[in-house]
Amino acid sequence: MARISYVDDEHLSPEAQEIFNVKLKGKPRNSQRMLAHRPEILKTFIDFFMSVGQGIDRRIYELVYIRVSMLNRCNYCLQHHLANSKRVGLTEKDWQGLKRPEDADFTSKEKTALTFAEKLTRTPWDVSETDFEELKKFFTEAEILELNMTAALANLTNRFTGPFGLELEIPEQKL
Repeated sequence: MARISYVDDEHLSPEAQEIFNVKLKGKPRNSQRMLAHRPEILKTFIDFFMSVGQGIDRRIYELVYIRVSMLNRCNYCLQHHLANSKRVGLTEKDWQGLKRPEDADFTSKEKTALTFAEKLTRTPWDVSETDFEELKKFFTEAEILELNMTAALANLTNRFTGPFGLELEIPEQKL
């Protein structure tokens, strides 16, 4: 059970109602209903969330988001991104590979992205020039920024959806 309430339709501010209707096409998730307690945070967060990852391959975006959510043990984000990942062609085999990406059948580019995302999640203070040299073999500087922001966004959402105990609105996938 969620540790703070979701804002229901009857109690939405006009700003939150517009966001739910226009940006979210009438289908807000529990994370957005929780953020609706502060419409200005909801608006800023949705705009930020929707902008991150637009400059990298969606498969890599989902691989990174899922891996970071696994590392942080955030089932809410993990489940939403497992569902999203099907649309970009990820399979259960890929999901299993994310448990140990270094041993999985991912491309060198994907493994480099996943290694970087894991380092950003576990030990960001250890990111070095060597990490960036490896990234630059596969990614432009703009893509490296997107990759970094994708991992950062996953860490951000993991840090509020998990601790707030948000309930899933979708069927759970087993890993």
